[in-house]
Amino acid sequence: MTPAARATAAARTAAVRATVVLLVAGLVATTAGCSTTERDRPLVAVTTNILGDVVSEVVGDAADVEVLMPAGADPHSFEVSAQEAARLRSADLVVENGLGLEEGVARHVEAAAADGVPVFTAGDAIDVLDWRTEDDSGPDPHFWTDPQRMAEVVTALHDALGEVGIDAPGADGYRAQLDALDDEVAAAFATVPADRRALVTNHHVFGYLADRYGFRVVGAVIPSGTTLASPSAADLRDLASAIEDAGVPTIFADLSQPARLAEVLADEVGVEVTITPLATESLTATGPASTYLGMTRSNAEAIADGLSASR
Repeated sequence: MTPAARATAAARTAAVRATVVLLVAGLVATTAGCSTTERDRPLVAVTTNILGDVVSEVVGDAADVEVLMPAGADPHSFEVSAQEAARLRSADLVVENGLGLEEGVARHVEAAAADGVPVFTAGDAIDVLDWRTEDDSGPDPHFWTDPQRMAEVVTALHDALGEVGIDAPGADGYRAQLDALDDEVAAAFATVPADRRALVTNHHVFGYLADRYGFRVVGAVIPSGTTLASPSAADLRDLASAIEDAGVPTIFADLSQPARLAEVLADEVGVEVTITPLATESLTATGPASTYLGMTRSNAEAIADGLSASR
């Protein structure tokens, strides 16, 4: 081979090697793209869509927010894909409701925590109530039915974001909106007579609302803090008696649960009541309940109307 040919071959070899190095470097950059330094913005992974909406309002453009729970899903039973579980373990912060709510994803949050991912548990920021029946009790995870407790969560979330270096530019403004929402809900409920302030739902979901606004919880079709339980015939008889004694005109059933859970009262124990669907545990894809503020406002209006109606 002539000197010129050897030089050409050497140049080609060097070019190939350079191309391989660039390809490998690109591959490494792609597969390592889950780290904060490789992303344009930090990642906050949120388990439920209610908290996802709140977190999005608080962080604004300071972080990417990935919400695991789809609109209209049941927070007690929804599952995540393997890809979503991996995203949890690569997030800069995981935000969960806690208090036993996310029964289908708890193990994935625990795995992320074991990998060193900071986890913010909203339930740790509030004064927790218990749901109770004659035979059972447990921590009530549905704190979002009280806007003031949600404001406490936002305050604690602001601190948790700061600890991982994420700004929360919307925190103060959102807390102001929560204060205004609390006033709106109180005004809506002021129209409900004291003897009508009794709530029956498909399961125990309004404990915090009752505590905040002076209602009493008569009972639930499913006497539990989770939708994964089932009512017995004795449970239904006891609830029917409580409904008759309280003169409740309406049962409030969550949109993610079939109204059959409430209609069974009419079939099994002969209690005739109106069934009013509410978005209590999940935001909807569209409409008033597609945001936390809108969901709370529309639920308050529906409850006030339902309890004020004649039976």
